[in-house]
Amino acid sequence: MASEKSSSKGQAWFCTTGLPSDIEIEVDDMTFHLHKFPLMSKSRKLHRLITEQETRSCSIALITETDPKVEETDKKGKGHEIEDDEEKEEEVEEEQEIEENGYPHIKLEDFPGSSESFEMVAKFCYGVKMDLSASTVVPLRCAAEHLEMTEEYSPDNLISKTERFLSHSVYKSLRESIKALKACESVSPLAGSLGITEQCIESIVSRASSADPSLFGWPVNDGATDLQLIPGGAAKSRKKQSRDSNMELWFEDLTQLSLPIFKTVILTMKSRDLSSDIIESCLICYAKKHIPGILRSNRKPPSSSSTAVSENEQRELLETITSNLPLDKTSVSSTTRLLFGLLRTAIILNASETCRDLLERKIGSQLERATLDDLLVPSYSYLNETLYDVDLVERILGHFLDTLEQSNTAIVEADGKSPSLMLVGKLIDGFLAEIASDANLKSDKFYNLAISLPDQARLYDDGLYRAVDVYLKAHPWVSEAEREKICGVMDCQKLTLEACTHAAQNERLPLRAVVQVLFFEQLQLRHAIAGTLLAAQSPSPSQSTEPRPSATRNLPITEEDGDEVKGEGQMDAGKWKKTVRENQVLRLDMDTMRTRVHRLERECSNMKKVIAKIDKEGSSPATTTDRPRSWSITKKFGCKFKTQVCDSHEATMIDHRSRRS
Repeated sequence: MASEKSSSKGQAWFCTTGLPSDIEIEVDDMTFHLHKFPLMSKSRKLHRLITEQETRSCSIALITETDPKVEETDKKGKGHEIEDDEEKEEEVEEEQEIEENGYPHIKLEDFPGSSESFEMVAKFCYGVKMDLSASTVVPLRCAAEHLEMTEEYSPDNLISKTERFLSHSVYKSLRESIKALKACESVSPLAGSLGITEQCIESIVSRASSADPSLFGWPVNDGATDLQLIPGGAAKSRKKQSRDSNMELWFEDLTQLSLPIFKTVILTMKSRDLSSDIIESCLICYAKKHIPGILRSNRKPPSSSSTAVSENEQRELLETITSNLPLDKTSVSSTTRLLFGLLRTAIILNASETCRDLLERKIGSQLERATLDDLLVPSYSYLNETLYDVDLVERILGHFLDTLEQSNTAIVEADGKSPSLMLVGKLIDGFLAEIASDANLKSDKFYNLAISLPDQARLYDDGLYRAVDVYLKAHPWVSEAEREKICGVMDCQKLTLEACTHAAQNERLPLRAVVQVLFFEQLQLRHAIAGTLLAAQSPSPSQSTEPRPSATRNLPITEEDGDEVKGEGQMDAGKWKKTVRENQVLRLDMDTMRTRVHRLERECSNMKKVIAKIDKEGSSPATTTDRPRSWSITKKFGCKFKTQVCDSHEATMIDHRSRRS
């Protein structure tokens, strides 16, 4: 930091005023060659040290003149000095150093802010203009306090100047307060005693609490540029971009803080009942910066400093962040993936059980925001035989259901279905289909996870049928009882027509499941035919007996009104013709569906004959001679429906045909 009145050469700093230096001050590894008067006029402590040095030099000079034994001991270098003479030798060495350099030498131990801060102090004493910033003003304020540069000692001194800069430029800006708080780490004891750390935290929390809710609580008044924007669409767009940029910069600034100070900021935010969105965003961003490997897309460590952190330090950081996470559901949807990353890291680092349980509960409160890739958490323990941790997903799902049950403000549609529950149902079906191909997955685990969701979580069971099909294909050795148990998780009434067609031809399904699928497929066709008939027999809107609006009024009909009546009559006639054509098309479709019903009835009848034949051949003679056995498909396959599953109503259809012809 050279200027017109100063220059540095290696580890030495000189003041180029044209006058020879008359004092040396050593701070850390830097030696400053200065003048006594500027320093003594601003600093009470330097004035006292320089005066003591000069007084001691005069005393040493008098001692050496009256006591020549000290000089003889120093010249001969004998090792049998007396303890009283050792102090005198040190004083003599200082005197010799002063005689060699021509001026005294003072060493400042434990100077706050190191040599950079003392350089700024020296420039201030010499009247050199300085550019203060949030990062430099804090150690400079501590250095001024250490050197006792008060207003009482000298007017307009360094303490008052730095205090004004902190009040007018630092504490009024959010980002500047964070930078100043970062600078407090190097001078933490003195900055804390002066109240600088507390005031910086107070500034951060107060400005965060007055944030815009539409931006997840992030402050938007950090600069004055937003107030100068002109109204209009383009101005609003620029304003939003500026706010988003300020939000990202604030995130980045917060991650530069050390863990103890960052924890103090978070605790202060929680004590002020700040928005959960702000607190969670701060914690997640800090973890993303300092814990490597949270995101799967960024497996490489971002910097060498993060790799140097030990596992114990990472575990402590992770547990600190997790313990301060708000448990309630926030509006920041992007944190769900990062929460899963924290959970994976907690399992790898063997974090405490409390830490992992908190993360599982937090994820469970917003499980509908997760993706299938998030749920695929590998099994890091040798106790789990499966590729992915199924027990973990089951626990998270349990927390989600508990949260949904306890929540009194859950969004429910008109038909009584919860959108979040249906999203989770689709997510779990995808997870079941993904893990079903694992050869080590037990049927009990698959069954328990499949039935853990309520019935209203699935509008259709096609996804569940796909998972069952994949499991039966990957586990051909399971017994018939286990196959029936696994297929029991499906509701055949909630399968679409495509899924029913596939299931009816699926050789991996047990016979009971196939019969139920065939029954409900025919039932769907029957309902479709009945609906078509009702639509065909419903009266046309043009046949309504309601009087025209014009007829209900006691007003004379003009020519214009007559033209309107004619136009309405033509429109009604066109609608009637269109309705007749639509009915004809529906009747043709009905004939096609009736043909398919007949075919399915024949297939079902043939299947019943084959089953009856098999049952008759398998029964013993003793049983058949006692009394004839009344075999029923209902008792055999557990189907609680009549054997006559469909009626084609052929006579009714013939009547319709004759009527149409």
